[in-house]
Amino acid sequence: MNSPHEPGGPQRSQNPQSEAAKESLLRTHNLFRMFIVVVLGAFFVYQLDINYLWLTAILTAAALVLGVVLIVRARRLKESRLVLFGTLSGLVVSVVMVLIILASAVFFTQVRDYQQCARHALTEQAASACRTELEKSLPAQLR
Repeated sequence: MNSPHEPGGPQRSQNPQSEAAKESLLRTHNLFRMFIVVVLGAFFVYQLDINYLWLTAILTAAALVLGVVLIVRARRLKESRLVLFGTLSGLVVSVVMVLIILASAVFFTQVRDYQQCARHALTEQAASACRTELEKSLPAQLR
């Protein structure tokens, strides 16, 4: 069954707003995907090694900026609630990452030494010794 309308004919000119709305929705979803990848990237890069703390900080800052842009877009354009909820959740994770980055920057040497020790610990007893050594190296107020 053939449609009486041409694909590029009168239908497209009658609904320019729907085309703009579709493009806006597509742009928001692409931004949301980038946001999720950046948030997860920051988290996983931090897990790799403390020496990549600078990259984690850059990715977290990018996540915060993308999150704010998405919140503004979602509220202004009345986008999907799923995008809004996902963005808010990602922003919470990003704020927690900021706190972790700050703590890791303050205790960079201790965390680096612990990671190196834990990386070479082959037994549970050796891993426990690494944790004990970390606790001894931290200030008394944090123990």
